[in-house]
Amino acid sequence: MNLKPVSHRFTGLLWGILITFFCGSVSPVLAQKPDNPTIWEKEIMAFEKSDSLKMPPPGGILFVGSSSVRGWRSVGQDFPDKPVLNRGFGGSRIGDAVYYFDRIIKKYQPRQIFFYAGDNDIASGKNADMTFEKFKAFAKKVRDELPKTELVYLSIKPSPARWSMYPESEKANKKIKRYAWWHRKVKFVDVSTPMLGPDGKPRPELYIGDGIHMTPAGYKLWVEIVKPYLAK
Repeated sequence: MNLKPVSHRFTGLLWGILITFFCGSVSPVLAQKPDNPTIWEKEIMAFEKSDSLKMPPPGGILFVGSSSVRGWRSVGQDFPDKPVLNRGFGGSRIGDAVYYFDRIIKKYQPRQIFFYAGDNDIASGKNADMTFEKFKAFAKKVRDELPKTELVYLSIKPSPARWSMYPESEKANKKIKRYAWWHRKVKFVDVSTPMLGPDGKPRPELYIGDGIHMTPAGYKLWVEIVKPYLAK
């Protein structure tokens, strides 16, 4: 049986099909987990119940974001001379703060917002560009709804349990830092670099057993970093 030589055109087509197939087959594995803000409804309602008993006065300093903020239970004691309010919730992502903006941010009319979120976005499958787009949506919300409020973004921290994701987190950090440079009332605070040891890896004493959340030593470090940026 005579086999005709395969043309270069056919070979190119075959490679195109294979690339499309393999890229398509990889995508579901790396596909991002969709945002689902409604899973935090109970936590948001708990904030609202607390507000119904005693509404914080306007013009305060609001800390909001994911569980690294929620776990900062000593934030009021850490800054005793400041009107600080903690509204961190769950393992939330940046888009969750946008979704609940009116209920946990705008209603307080804060003078400053310290915002920590993004590592859960990366962990859910978003890349640096996607995470940055989410941040821009949040920053626009602050600018449009609270034009007099300063937004202070705390960089995505390095975590032992998510160390393989940190290069992507750093890409997002750099994009957000650049954004802050060019926008009024937006600041970027690097909490990441001080959390790395001489070996360039996360300092173990700053993390609890899950390798994600912080020990009191971790929060003590954050207090030192954040304090100079608090509104006077």
